[in-house]
Amino acid sequence: MYKSTIGYAFCGSFCTFKASINALKAIPNDIFKIIPIMSFNAYSINTRFGKASDFIEEIESICHNKIIHTIEDAEPIGPKSILDALIISPCTGNTCSKISLGITDTPVTMAAKAHLRNAKPLIIAIATNDALGISAKNIGVLQSTKNVYFVPYGQDDPIKKATSIVAHFDKILDTLNLALDLKQIQPILAQ
Repeated sequence: MYKSTIGYAFCGSFCTFKASINALKAIPNDIFKIIPIMSFNAYSINTRFGKASDFIEEIESICHNKIIHTIEDAEPIGPKSILDALIISPCTGNTCSKISLGITDTPVTMAAKAHLRNAKPLIIAIATNDALGISAKNIGVLQSTKNVYFVPYGQDDPIKKATSIVAHFDKILDTLNLALDLKQIQPILAQ
């Protein structure tokens, strides 16, 4: 029996898909039921990093579930309180900005907004070239938002990409466990 159901969402930072998939593989699927979610672009664009169909097949095989890839299929996540936690990995600056502004125009942003309404953990593994530029203010908004947790991150390449940051994808499981543990003890601390 599963202890928790989590969503694992992919956005279009294609160069980090391999690292994110490795992190996904590290999540024990005998403890966590994993519902995969992909943005429109992540689900449909072929890049030099791989074919969309190959990523879809691999992700569905790891999760043992079909990918949510439409806004309509993501919308029930909130009203039905489907998830205990939602991980967005990779989460682009574009997606961070949309979530911070309440924009729901992709399956991932809809899943995030729908999930956050239930006051449950949203874990963000950021990967963006403009984090220390125009996206910084929106990332800051999310970092100060209740129930949002950022996977530890660092600067990608300070010489060639001065405004870029990327999550330490190998810390996703640790961040998930921390977020779920904190969620369980917060009511006790409030007494």
